[in-house]
Formats: sequence, structure tokens, C-alpha cells
Amino acid sequence: MTSENALGARSARASSATDRTDATPHDKKVKLTLEAVSPGGAVVLHCQGRIIFQGEARELCGIVAEVLPAARRMVVDLAGVDSVDSGGLGELVLTHMWAEAAGYTLKFASPKRSLRRLFEITNLVAVFDVYGSVPEAVAAMVQEEIHSA
Repeated sequence: MTSENALGARSARASSATDRTDATPHDKKVKLTLEAVSPGGAVVLHCQGRIIFQGEARELCGIVAEVLPAARRMVVDLAGVDSVDSGGLGELVLTHMWAEAAGYTLKFASPKRSLRRLFEITNLVAVFDVYGSVPEAVAAMVQEEIHSA
């Protein structure tokens, strides 16, 4: 299956929202919306909402695990992510480690200040490739490809 076919087959599911309803009636419905697009050879996964343990984090990591083998390069756009809990952070770490071990390129882009601070406090800025914007992350991939050729 080509990268475009894998993305096409997956983008319908990726653009749908993952819902999680909390047990207490006062909590509101939480969603993580994921949309995968492929500009310039790298898949960009736009995330909107919260990355929390269980449904949201698993859905995000599942999309990465399904699309990345065909695409080989992916940027996870965190601009729309409001918060990440410890379980979500753990899922991101495991997914990044898996991608790196498999020889794929996975970068993160556009985290809000609070998420960037979380990456700094947990020292994940030393583990993840985090960029200020999606174009910066894609440009870094292009540079890496040029240097490895």
C-alpha cells in the first residue's frame, strides 16, 4: 500500500473525533480531534483537544502507528492541544521510541506554552524533536534527508 493510500484509508478515521465521557455529571465531554494531511512528502497530524490516558492518547498513537510505516515521516501538530496528562505523555514517549527504533521520523510542532513547559520540566525536549511550527519541522526533515543522502 502506498503512503497516499494508507493516508487516504486512515484520514477518514483520523478526522473523526474521539469522545470520552467522564463518570461525574458535572464534567463536560472531552474530545480529541485528529486530522492527517500530507503536504510536501511528510504527513502532518493536526491535534485538537486534550491528550489524556485511555481513548484520546491511544487513538493518537494508533494513528501514528498505522500511518507512519507507509509515510516514514510525520509531524504531530500540537497547536490545538490544551493539555496532556501523565498517561498521555507516556503514550507519546512510547510512540516516539517505537518510531525511532523502526527508523521513522516523528517530530512535534507548535506546542502551546504550557505544553512546551511540560516538555521542559520532564526533560522531554532532550528526547523529542520539538519545533515552533509545522513548517519548521517539515524543513528540518528535508534538511535531515539532504544530509543523509
